[in-house]
Amino acid sequence: MTGAAEQLDSAGQAIPGVIEDTFDHPGVPDAFQRLWVPHRMVYIGGQDKPEDPSAPKCPFCRAAASDDDAASLVVRRGSQCFTLMNLYPYNPGHLLVLPYRHVADYTELTDAERIELGEMTAQAMRTLRYVSGPDGINLGMNQGEVAGAGIAAHLHQHVVPRWRGDANFLPIVAQTKAVPQLLDDARQALTQAWDAANSAAGAE
Repeated sequence: MTGAAEQLDSAGQAIPGVIEDTFDHPGVPDAFQRLWVPHRMVYIGGQDKPEDPSAPKCPFCRAAASDDDAASLVVRRGSQCFTLMNLYPYNPGHLLVLPYRHVADYTELTDAERIELGEMTAQAMRTLRYVSGPDGINLGMNQGEVAGAGIAAHLHQHVVPRWRGDANFLPIVAQTKAVPQLLDDARQALTQAWDAANSAAGAE
């Protein structure tokens, strides 16, 4: 599949010799922008997204303030930042690293927050490799809704483990991606392994 398509006239007929690139158009499904995961359609449809960008409506702020880490899917807490499971994961073990403070932009972080965000991201990577041995890891931080941030008002860094073959025929043919591990099981495994995974690096 090349991502190119014939351009059609008003009658729906192909215009000879005119080819347009489908990647130039917004909303065209492609492997780089979308992952077809039915359980994520709830999120895409708006459920659990905050009604407004204020801290009281923010699910990340609620998780930060919660005293029940298991129920809030919190994996690790630091002094400035914390790590939790993504409720709508792209892959098993998909983590989010974020500051406690309700800030939207990376430039709004204090020096202490920025340092701990980086350190905790590295710890998350070590822990994922220790627990599940991924072939690679995607790191991503979307700044603003137009850049793809689902909850733009509270900055968060994605840490997504990747395996060779994790983009198999299912997302292409069946518009389905298998996420075989329950969130609670993944959280428990990562939480229990965090110290051991990072002790050698002195990164507790």
